[in-house]
This record gives sequence, structure tokens and C-alpha cells, in this order.
Amino acid sequence: MESVLETKFCRLGGDLVVSDGTVIEGYASLFGASDQGGDVVQAGAYGASLKALAADRRAVRMLWQHDPAQPIGVWDEVREDARGLYVKGRILDSVERGREAAALIAAGAIDGLSIGYRTRRAVKNDKGQRLLTELELWEVSLVTFPMLPSARVGQKGETPETDHTLRELAAVFDAARLELARD
Repeated sequence: MESVLETKFCRLGGDLVVSDGTVIEGYASLFGASDQGGDVVQAGAYGASLKALAADRRAVRMLWQHDPAQPIGVWDEVREDARGLYVKGRILDSVERGREAAALIAAGAIDGLSIGYRTRRAVKNDKGQRLLTELELWEVSLVTFPMLPSARVGQKGETPETDHTLRELAAVFDAARLELARD
């Protein structure tokens, strides 16, 4: 099944760790979690893609807001485990947008990851959700508004009240974006 490039966002609360201002690691996708579009990535969905990338000596790209003209770093490790798609990489501070991304993460203005992929296999369940069973992974981006509420960049000193308010605001923007996409 050939399809267009899709994106899936993750909100990375405590799941993504940023150290030294440029090293990030965490989960870009969680298995079994329904996103706001009703998609659910199944365990093993990335396996064939990761194997093919390794065989071809290609890498998953780290982009800014899914823009292929704006790579901002490198993913040193991308793998599936029982929880989801784990990523670890470095934002390049020698790249202008990389420095900006690191500053925006540190300030709490950017806190999401999103995957860019093509769906190879999917089925609908009885709830109408699309169960994604095989995906061709292209890139993992740092983004402003993630679609999967359980995946955001966490910051030291973030208060639960602030985090809750930002989540509500992000949910409003996500709902508006989805409504506009339907029109």
C-alpha cells in the first residue's frame, strides 16, 4: 500500500530528557496510545522500516517542524522497544535553527516531537480507529503542537499548574487544526 507522507505528533512530558542543552532522548511514538486523530501505532510497526534503513546505511532525520530544508540535528539511536519508538540524538548548536530549537526547548516554548512516515499497513478496529501495523519512518521532528498528548519535552522546574494550562491550550489549538483540516 503506497501512501502520502503523514505526520504523527507526540507530547513528551517526562518521557523526553534534554541534557547539556543539545542531547535529547525519549519516545517519539508510544504503542497502543490513541492520538487525537484516532490512530493507534501497534507494537512492531517500525521494525521493517528500521531494518531497511540500517541495511541501506540511511538514517532517520531530525527536522524542525517537518521541514526537510531545516535539519537541526542527528538521531544517534532510533529503536523500538516494548513501549514505543525510542530516540536519542543531538541538536546541532552549530546550525542556527538548532541553536534556536535548543533555546526554545529550554524556555518551554517547544515541547513536542512528531514522526514523519508513510503508512504501509493499517486496519480499522470496531471503534473506528486506524491501527497502524507497518510504517515507513522518514523523520522525527521537534514541533510546536503535538498530536499525541502523552509525549512532550519536560523541563526542570515545570510546575504542574503551568503544564496543565499549556496542555489545555495545546488541545484547543489541536482541535482547531483538525477542524480546519476537515473543511
